[in-house]
Amino acid sequence: MSVTERLGLAVLHRLDPELSHGLSLQALRCGLVPAPGPVTSARLATELAGLKLPNPVGLAAGYDKNAVALEPLMRAGFGFLEVGAATPRPQPGNPKPRLWRLTEDRAAINRFGFNNDGMEPITERLAQRPAGIPVGLNLGANKDSADRAADFATVLRHAGAHIDFATVNVSSPNTEKLRDLQGKDALAALLRGVTEARDALERRIPVFLKIAPDLSPAEIEDIAEVALRAGLDAIVATNTTLSREGLHSPDAGQPGGLSGAPLFERSTRVLAQLSRLTRGKIPLIGVGGVGSAEQAYEKIRAGASAVQVYTAMVYQGMSLIPRIARGLDGLLSRDGFSSVAEAVGTGRARWL
Repeated sequence: MSVTERLGLAVLHRLDPELSHGLSLQALRCGLVPAPGPVTSARLATELAGLKLPNPVGLAAGYDKNAVALEPLMRAGFGFLEVGAATPRPQPGNPKPRLWRLTEDRAAINRFGFNNDGMEPITERLAQRPAGIPVGLNLGANKDSADRAADFATVLRHAGAHIDFATVNVSSPNTEKLRDLQGKDALAALLRGVTEARDALERRIPVFLKIAPDLSPAEIEDIAEVALRAGLDAIVATNTTLSREGLHSPDAGQPGGLSGAPLFERSTRVLAQLSRLTRGKIPLIGVGGVGSAEQAYEKIRAGASAVQVYTAMVYQGMSLIPRIARGLDGLLSRDGFSSVAEAVGTGRARWL
């Protein structure tokens, strides 16, 4: 991390967390953040659900909710990006304050509630992005929607021509009863609607499903079964957790979704279970607590074909992304793997 980046983070950490979030996006748009371009090598270049990635390190949804910093993010070292969540209509989200840093735990709690500009302006920005790494959209539902399941298909129909993949987000803890859509029957019906909307597009794009880390073994089995039957292209494991186990920060009791370092073990265990249950038939994306090359590698060895990062950047800056990618290249080389795909699932037993 450069001296400039270290000083910038120090300043941002003195400000309100949500204000800092917005300022970091502004810094990206103004060219104040180093942009090395996608980091790649023969070992790092990989494929995810038919998408060609220069490396398997992606940006998780939630950072660039409104797709306002696509060009600089595409040059920040990532192998792919996910923006959103986008809902059919704009919505302000939950009342502020709604974001807390848990510095002692290298974590964050948010209860944003799908605050976003709505699918129309977000789609316009996606349509104007430059060529480069794959960019996907996280699909959400309006809080006051009469048919939340239908909202996911609505956003996909509207934005599908301008994205490389879509993620169905039924796992945010900050929209009341949204996680109820993870139930077996409700999820199957929702995915039917989404895949029908996808199949009506001129260009077929992969559809992913993002799940919660707070599922029982039986619920994970149900999701694996539904995902296999629905022909999903990937599962993102996992979203934020409602657990507060082992935290030390003063704001640990705030309601909302916990992300960052404390989520690593919980999310990796869910990932490994899904890897076993899906038997390699569905690619998995490992999310939750990734803050180093070693942790990204652990996710891959637990069953992930790619990983996503967000909260760790709050503490380590945007330069973390090329550091993870280059470090992962070294770890693959050290262990004799010629590609990311060769390493997927080789350490799964440790997490079961």
